[in-house]
Amino acid sequence: MADPTPTGPDRTGPDPIDGPDRSAADRHGIVRAVRRRADRVLRSPRVAAATERLAPKSVRTRTTIAACVAVAVVLLAASAAVLLLLRVNLQRTVETDAREQAQAVARIATDGRLPHELPLDHGTDFIQVTDASGTVIAASQNLAGRPALTTHGDGHDSFDLGDLGDEHQRVTTLTADTPTGPVTIRVGASLHTADTAEDLTTAALGGLSAVLVATVGAVTWRATGRALRPVEAIRAEVAAIGDRDLDRRVPEPGSDDEIARLAHTMNAMLDRLEAAGVRQRRFIADASHELRSPLAVLRTQLEVAHTHPDPEVRATMVAGALQDTDRLQSLSADLLLLARLDSTGHDGPTEPVDLAELVRTAIEGRGHQPHAVTLDLTDGITTTGNPMWLGRLLTNLLDNAQRHARQSVTVRLVGDRRTGRAVLDVTDDGPGVPPAEREKVFERFTRLDDARSRDDGGTGLGLPIARDIAALHGGTLTIEDTPGGCTFRTRLPTAAPGVGTPTRDS
Repeated sequence: MADPTPTGPDRTGPDPIDGPDRSAADRHGIVRAVRRRADRVLRSPRVAAATERLAPKSVRTRTTIAACVAVAVVLLAASAAVLLLLRVNLQRTVETDAREQAQAVARIATDGRLPHELPLDHGTDFIQVTDASGTVIAASQNLAGRPALTTHGDGHDSFDLGDLGDEHQRVTTLTADTPTGPVTIRVGASLHTADTAEDLTTAALGGLSAVLVATVGAVTWRATGRALRPVEAIRAEVAAIGDRDLDRRVPEPGSDDEIARLAHTMNAMLDRLEAAGVRQRRFIADASHELRSPLAVLRTQLEVAHTHPDPEVRATMVAGALQDTDRLQSLSADLLLLARLDSTGHDGPTEPVDLAELVRTAIEGRGHQPHAVTLDLTDGITTTGNPMWLGRLLTNLLDNAQRHARQSVTVRLVGDRRTGRAVLDVTDDGPGVPPAEREKVFERFTRLDDARSRDDGGTGLGLPIARDIAALHGGTLTIEDTPGGCTFRTRLPTAAPGVGTPTRDS
């Protein structure tokens, strides 16, 4: 039996799946029921757990699967297009051969020279010619003596070919006018060759696609493994680094790609962590040393005061103990402030602060000073920050200036219109700081000479605290060249750039 596609007008019957007794509402109901069932199955805990277990865990596996799936989809689409074009072309060739055979028979019939037995051309399986009443008047040898081909009556042009052999054939039907009346010519051509070629092409494409997908998977697996090998080395090295092994570094690949930059960034971070650890250990050691000395002196003074019979000696020892207690209290307060500044980070306060008013308030609150303080202030310069911390910055700079000045101290505040920053200078006429030592004075517990010794009352934390406060407010603190003295310059961002009068000479 054959189910050919005629070359004449299409006469397509109803869908064999959708019977005439089934309504569209029933079909939609079935679809909704199937979707609800599928959703319940996919959302069940067991399916979710199985999906999680089966999901690939490594980037290498996921990348390989993604590459294979992408290539498989492309090959599937390309293979389907090739097969479709091949099938259309082969069927068109068969139809052309059958139509040419039918047209040749039609010409013979039109001339009235139609023989009873018709010869078959290459690629043609049968020929049958019937008159208007359905009587066979000519046929090929394999249909000799057979009745006219009949349809199945299912609404399709399906012919019962009986025992002709290959049932997959293309039947071409033509109508011709003859001297005895109209006749119908049916020519059948086998699609066996086209089916064989399509099957062979499908098998070849399937095998080639499988080889290509396997090759892509192997290449992707190997390439991804080589690309991720440095990442695994970095991970293993970082995992092995402990709090006491901050001097170790991750291996940096020789290539100039993202992984090499990742390794370089990781080593830079380890450098910062190591430097922070060194600073922390040094700070702890310095703090312990700074606390141990006054505590030892305080213990000695108290022991002498406790055992010495002379009241005057006891009073002297107690007075010295009170001085050391004040120094311990000041040192503890500085250490606490440093801890607060370190923990605050970049989340600084946002309160407007009038710098000129802040300077006047700080000077008035200090009372009598060993050296006169000259003010050269520009009003109207405002910054954003914490008034208490900014006051502490100014106090530390004034304490340092009073400690080292010979006769006078000058405080100057101006606005830099070019940079939009406030410039606060605290200048003393004492010994300057050598250029090579200007960054060292901002290190914690640093004293450059005897003039900055413990007996002078300094803890070695004033200038580091001042610089940390300036940095917290987005500013800087540096030492500038000053003839016959030393100037500590603080630059702070202003709330409104350009506020204040132009810079005035000191």
